[in-house]
Amino acid sequence: MSLLKSASIVSVLTLASRITGLIRELLIASAFGASATTDAFNVAFRIPNLLRRLFAEGAFSQAFVPILAESRAKNGDQATHDLVNAVGTVLFGALSVVCVLGVIGAPVLVWAMASGLQQSGGFDAAVVMTRWMFPYIGFMSLVALSAGILNTWGRFGMPAVTPVLLNLSVISAALFLSPVFRARGIEPVYALAVGVMVGGALQLAVQVPALLRIGMVPRIGMTLSAWRTARAHPGVGRILRQMGPAILGVSVAQLSLLVNTQIASHLGAGAVSWLTYADRLMEFPTAMLGVALGVVLLPQLSRAQASGDTAQFSSLLDWGLRLVLLLALPSAVALLVFSKPLVAVLYHYGRFTPEDVRQTVLALSCYGVGLMGLVGVKVLAPGFYASQDIRTPVRIGITVLVITQCLNLIFVPLLNQAGLALSIALGSLVNAGWLLMGLRKAGRYQPSPGWGVFGVRVLGATALLGVGLWLAAQHIDWIGLQQQPFVRIGAMVACLLGAAVVYFGALLLSGLNLRQAIKG
Repeated sequence: MSLLKSASIVSVLTLASRITGLIRELLIASAFGASATTDAFNVAFRIPNLLRRLFAEGAFSQAFVPILAESRAKNGDQATHDLVNAVGTVLFGALSVVCVLGVIGAPVLVWAMASGLQQSGGFDAAVVMTRWMFPYIGFMSLVALSAGILNTWGRFGMPAVTPVLLNLSVISAALFLSPVFRARGIEPVYALAVGVMVGGALQLAVQVPALLRIGMVPRIGMTLSAWRTARAHPGVGRILRQMGPAILGVSVAQLSLLVNTQIASHLGAGAVSWLTYADRLMEFPTAMLGVALGVVLLPQLSRAQASGDTAQFSSLLDWGLRLVLLLALPSAVALLVFSKPLVAVLYHYGRFTPEDVRQTVLALSCYGVGLMGLVGVKVLAPGFYASQDIRTPVRIGITVLVITQCLNLIFVPLLNQAGLALSIALGSLVNAGWLLMGLRKAGRYQPSPGWGVFGVRVLGATALLGVGLWLAAQHIDWIGLQQQPFVRIGAMVACLLGAAVVYFGALLLSGLNLRQAIKG
C-alpha cells in the first residue's frame, strides 16, 4: 500500500472520528454550556487521557513500534509474536496496578490537575467522575498495543476508526442516559463518564478481529510468574529502556497541559471548558494531518532505518513536510481569520452563550498561530523515534516547556485562558523548528530540490484563501443567525468550499502539479 493511500485512509477515518467528536462536543455544549460541571467533566476526562498519552500512545508507542518493526524485519513473525506476548503481559500487569491506584488517589489527582475547582464548585463531581473513568487508561493502553501491531503490519484502518466508538458512546450517553440520571436525581453530567467507559471497552473489543486476521493476538499471562517471565524477555527490556527517556519527553508536553489546566481552573468557571472546546476544533487539522502522517511515517521510517536506506529515510520526511506546508498552512490561516464562524456554527446552541462563543474564539485563534508547529512535530519527531534517538526530542521538549511557561507569565495576564493557548502555539513552533534543525544537523534529512518555488506558490494561494475567509467572517452576522441554524450551516459550508476552490485553483494556475506534490 502506498504512503499516500495509507495516509489518506487514516486521514479519512480520522475525519470521521473528529466529526463525531464535534457532534459529541456540540451536544455537551448545548446541554451543559461552559459551567462548573462541564469543567469538572473535562478535568476528570483529562486525567486518564493525560496518562494515556504519557504511557500508552506516547512513550509506549514511540519505544514499541520501532523495536517491533526491527524484530519483524530481522527475526520473522514468530519471534515477533513472542515479543508481543511478553509486552502484552507486562503491560497488563502494570495497568492493573495503575488503575487501582488511580481510583484510590482520585482526590489528589484532581487537586493536582485543577485545584481551582474547589472554588467554582466542581471539585467533588470531578473526583467522582475521575474514579468512574480512570480504568479508561487500561482499555486505551491495550488499544495502543494493538494499534502498534496493526500499523507495523500496514493495517492502519482499524486503529484510526476506533475513536468513533468513543464518540458514539458519549453521544448516546448524553442523549439517552443523561435524562435518566436527571429523573433519578443524579447529576446528569455523570452520564458522560459512563459513556467514556463503555466507549473504551468497545474500542478494545473491535481490535481483536483485526489482530486475529494477522495472527498477532497477544497471549497475556495473568499470574505473577508469567509476568516475571515476560519481564525477562530481552525485547521487553529494550522497550522499557527506550521508554525511560520517552516518558520524560512525553511528560514534558503533558506537564505543560497539567500546568495550563491548573492555571485555567483559577481563571473562573468556564475557562477550562472554553479551552477544551477550542482544542477540539484545533484537533481537526492536527489529527487529520499530523497524526495521520505520523502514524504512517513511523513504521516506514523504522523500516528504512533498519535497512540502512538513508536516502529513503530523508525522502519520507521530505514528503511529510511538503504535505504539512501544503495543507496545514491554509488550515492555520482559516483558524485565525474564520474562527468566529466555526465556533458559532458548531457550538452556539442551547446554553452556549455569545460570551462563550467570544471566549472560545479567542482561544481558537491563538491555537491557530501554532498549528504549523503542532502538525510539524508529528512529522519530525518520528524521524528521531525511528532512529531510536529519543533523548534529543526530550532535551528539546524540556527547553520548550520552560519557554512555554515563561510565555504564560506574559500572555495570561493579558488574554486570560487565550493566553494559555497562545503560549502553547508559540512553543510548538519553537519545538518543530528545533527538531527540523536537529534532523538536518544529524544528516538524517536533506531537503529535496524545489522547496523555494513550492513555498512561494503555497504562500500566494494561502493569502487569497485568507482574504476570502476574512471577508466572509466580517460581513455575515454569525451570532445573529442562531435562530436560522440551517442558513448559518449552509453559509459556513459555502465559505469553506469556496475557500478550498480558490486555494487549489490558485495552486494549479501557479503551475504546481498537485498530484506530484501529494505523491512525492
